[in-house]
Amino acid sequence: MPGLSKSQYLKFPFSVGVDGPKTSSRSDHVREQIEQVLFTDVKERVFRPEFGVGVRRLVFEPNNIALRNSTLKRLNASLAEALHGEVDPRTLQIDVSNENDKLIIHVSYVLAAINQRESHAFAPGTAGGQ
Repeated sequence: MPGLSKSQYLKFPFSVGVDGPKTSSRSDHVREQIEQVLFTDVKERVFRPEFGVGVRRLVFEPNNIALRNSTLKRLNASLAEALHGEVDPRTLQIDVSNENDKLIIHVSYVLAAINQRESHAFAPGTAGGQ
């Protein structure tokens, strides 16, 4: 694609500015991929029905250890698959917590190619997830 260097990725959600498609850095691109996995409902994508975790629905679920454990398993599996090649899978750490009566999902990892640690917090009950 003209105008994109090797370190630039198409921004999610996709948008076009005056100079063409908006882009993201590698670390922003990985964060955007995580958002896609977290906020896409299972079976929402017709050709990839297994994609996504659908964490927005968790906001109204009971806060118990069984739900927490099953959510962590699903998150680990989905993110490991979606971030394959970008993130060192041994460094992927996910925690689901309740802070000030808000569901918060903490995701940290090391970018494989540049050995840089990243950490993000996502709140499914808020607009844009953060």
